[in-house]
Amino acid sequence: MARIKRTRSAVLENAETRAAAIATLPQPLELGGELTLTAYQTEITGTRTKLANYNSVLADADQARRDFVIAERKLADWSDRMLAGVGAYYGKNSDVYAQAGGVKKSERKRPVRSTAASTTGIANAA
Repeated sequence: MARIKRTRSAVLENAETRAAAIATLPQPLELGGELTLTAYQTEITGTRTKLANYNSVLADADQARRDFVIAERKLADWSDRMLAGVGAYYGKNSDVYAQAGGVKKSERKRPVRSTAASTTGIANAA
């Protein structure tokens, strides 16, 4: 499942709108200190860059997850094949097969299935 990228930021959009409005003022805004239009626009640009980096990291994380899932499936296939190889070489009822992670054929539980005749016999007896 891909991570949701942020295509928009309400704070960033509001800041861009406000910067555009401040830029149209008849006199340059003098608020003193570091509160200048240029510094404000620099902060906006920095925030936009961080948003792009954030989305890039999410894309990289998505790719890393896909790579991991592929590697995990490949490893599961290898595990199945290795156990099948041990079973073919030593037999599926051997101690070596059990040691490799398999269940001996003689130790497997057989499923108990009820027959239609036995269930109807119980119903007739009641």
